[in-house]
Amino acid sequence: MNEYKECRLCGRECAVDRSNSPMGAWCGSSDTITLAWAGLHFGEEPPLVGEGGSGTVFFSGCTLGCPFCQNYQISRGGMGRQITDREFLDIASRLKAMGAENLNLVTPSHYIPSLVKLLPEVRQAGMPVVWNSSGQERAEAMKEIFSSVDIFLPDLKTLDSRVARDYYRFAPYPSIVEPALREMADRRPLKISGDGVMKQGVLVRHLVLPGELDSTEEVLSWFSKNLKGRAMLSIMSQYTPVVSPEYPDPRPNRYLSEEEYDRVVDMLVRYGLEDGFIQEWITGCDWLPDFNRTNPFSSELSRPLWHWERGYVGK
Repeated sequence: MNEYKECRLCGRECAVDRSNSPMGAWCGSSDTITLAWAGLHFGEEPPLVGEGGSGTVFFSGCTLGCPFCQNYQISRGGMGRQITDREFLDIASRLKAMGAENLNLVTPSHYIPSLVKLLPEVRQAGMPVVWNSSGQERAEAMKEIFSSVDIFLPDLKTLDSRVARDYYRFAPYPSIVEPALREMADRRPLKISGDGVMKQGVLVRHLVLPGELDSTEEVLSWFSKNLKGRAMLSIMSQYTPVVSPEYPDPRPNRYLSEEEYDRVVDMLVRYGLEDGFIQEWITGCDWLPDFNRTNPFSSELSRPLWHWERGYVGK
């Protein structure tokens, strides 16, 4: 069965024939894997980075579509190049040779049928696979990838359907992500090596939206009741009011305030959530990636291997 012909991989269930054309598909992607960048990333959470860095592979396209996406050049802007299955496996192999602690697949959900065939070979080579997604894969699609993934790194954007509708253009998001995260934690208990590197488990990310702290509190309350002690939590304070040309109305059009940041820290204490990470409070956008560059990130945070325009660029 060709799951791309009537695609229902994510919660949007577009039912578009992606084997012919990406036209009409929310993700904007065909049935051929399209990548934007690959390399070692040292800016992820410490259990993912270790000594060698996380071997990140950035896929083009996305099933969610946040108006403030920091990677909008590749998620909605079309940057990227189609590659063959053999090229994907070669990139994974080269990342391993560079010392990568894992293969970190960034926004891979719309390529599940292709990756299900490729990831067993990656894992057989002794490289843990990280599934770094928005968390809104349909349950039927998730069943296919569980046997091929060691670490789940899902977003938990919100559990409020109003916030999901207004910010992510997808009101059903909470009803999809909540059971998905439960199952991830059930299937992948935490396993951390002696040197602090995650070998298996779930690390949930939550981006705090300025002006929407009630939504953040709902997320933290749910996490404390359902995943505390079974998964790790990472609080992101880096909301940046950048907007792609597709979205002329960014919401909200400001950074997180220091007062809001302090309130989130208080929430973490109140819910006893200590097993995880929180970004320092920052404003500004100098750190935003630019996928026009060979290295979209700062040189301190990453080492490039492959770029969508230039091919292999690492040594």
